[in-house]
Amino acid sequence: MEATKKGFNFKQFISNNIMWVVLVVLAVALTAVRPAFFTVANLTTLISAESVKGIITCGVCWCILSAGIDLGPGAVAALSAVVAASLAQPADLATRLHPGGIHLPAIVCIIVAMVIGGIVGIICGWLVACTHIHPFIATLGSQLICRALAKMYSSSPVSNLDQGFRNFAVYKILGIPMVVFIFLIVFIISWFMMTQCRFGKNIFAIGGNKQAARVAGINVEKNLILTYMWSGLMAGLAGAMLAARTGSADPSTNGLQYEFDAIAAATIGGTSQTGGICKMSGVMSGILILGVINNGLVLLGANDNITQVIKGLIIVVAVVFDMRKNAVRP
Repeated sequence: MEATKKGFNFKQFISNNIMWVVLVVLAVALTAVRPAFFTVANLTTLISAESVKGIITCGVCWCILSAGIDLGPGAVAALSAVVAASLAQPADLATRLHPGGIHLPAIVCIIVAMVIGGIVGIICGWLVACTHIHPFIATLGSQLICRALAKMYSSSPVSNLDQGFRNFAVYKILGIPMVVFIFLIVFIISWFMMTQCRFGKNIFAIGGNKQAARVAGINVEKNLILTYMWSGLMAGLAGAMLAARTGSADPSTNGLQYEFDAIAAATIGGTSQTGGICKMSGVMSGILILGVINNGLVLLGANDNITQVIKGLIIVVAVVFDMRKNAVRP
C-alpha cells in the first residue's frame, strides 16, 4: 500500500536514467541544428561505426569493473584485423599479402582474430593477477607490443578482402548492417554474464574489495585472468569486424585510440573507476552518447582536434563525478 501511495517518482526516474536523457537532448539539439543528423543514412552510419567500438567497450567495462583498466584493445584489434584480413584475401589475388598462403573461410578468420585477442588477454590477465603488475602498465605494454607486431606483420594496408568475410559486417538485414546485430549479441551476452552468472557476481565482488572476495572463497586470480581474456576476445572480434566493415586492415590506424573511446563510454555510463559498479544499460547509453557526439561534430565540420579535446574533457569530468559520488566507499 505504501508503494502505491508514493506513485511514480519522476525525479528518481530522471536521476536513474540521466544519461539516456542526455542522449535524447543531444539528438534533438543536433537534429535542430543539422537536420541531416536524423536521417536513415546517417543513423545507419553512426550505429555501424559505434558497433565496433561498442564491442570493445563490452570487454573493457569488465576490466574497469574489476578495479583495473585495459589500454590494449585498440592495438589488439589492429593486430587481429591485419591477420584476419590476410587470411580472408582470395587465394588467386595478385597483390595478396602472402602469395601462395592459405585462404580460410570467413568464420575461421574471425575465430583466428578472437583467438589472438584472447591470448593477449590471458597474458595481460596473468600479469595483473599473478605478478601484481598494475593493469595500466601491463596493458600499456600489450598496446605497444601489439601495435608493433601489427606493423611487422604488414607494413601496408591489407585490402581486397573476400566478400564472404565482408558480409559479416556489411550485409544488411532490414536495412541494418550485420555488425550491429553482432554488437547486440555481444552486449546481451555481456549483460547476461554480468547479471545472471556467478562470474559476474565474482567480478563485482573483486572490484568492490579484492581481499573480502578472497576471504569469501572467490578465486581472484582465475577470475581476473578470465576478465582480461574476455576483453581480449572482444578486441579481436572488433578487429575482424573493423576489417570486414571497411574492406581493409591498416596496421597503423586501425583501432587507434579505440580503447579511450571504450573507457570514456563505460565511465559516462556509470562504470566506476574504483571498481565494483557497472550497469550494461549505462554502458550502452555511454556508447551511444559518444557516437552521437562524434557524428554530430563531423556534421558540424568541427576540427578533429576539437573532437579529441571534447572526448578528453568528457573522460575527466566523468571520472571526477564518479570519484565524488563514490567518495564514501571504503
